[in-house]
Amino acid sequence: MLQRIQTIYLFLAALVSAGLIFVFSLWENSAGETVYAEDRIMVFSLFLVSALISFITIFLFKNRKLQFVLGRLNIILNLILLGLFVYWSLNISGESQISEKGIGMLIPIISIVFLVLANKAIKKDEDLVKSVDRLR
Repeated sequence: MLQRIQTIYLFLAALVSAGLIFVFSLWENSAGETVYAEDRIMVFSLFLVSALISFITIFLFKNRKLQFVLGRLNIILNLILLGLFVYWSLNISGESQISEKGIGMLIPIISIVFLVLANKAIKKDEDLVKSVDRLR
């Protein structure tokens, strides 16, 4: 049902992935220019795919197993995004590309937290349904 707590968590994950990328910068390069997610096509598309998966997962409330699997897939996608940010910030030499890291690099972590909470609530619902089925 749409009034469950996992719906709120999934909606917040979609909002974080799709909305905050326009607000917070990812980093500031050595020239002093602020770099946002929409400046990098791959990062921007991964954020939008993550938001789309979260939004689609909201409406799969009748199929909790698929909802749980899509939540895990979305967590993996956000971990890939986080790994990409860590790679860029640590591997690029000195001040050549990334001068100052922005708070936008933490967006995948916030999204992962909401997705883990949603998966925990989905698992709890699935366990409740299984326990009721055993009583019949």
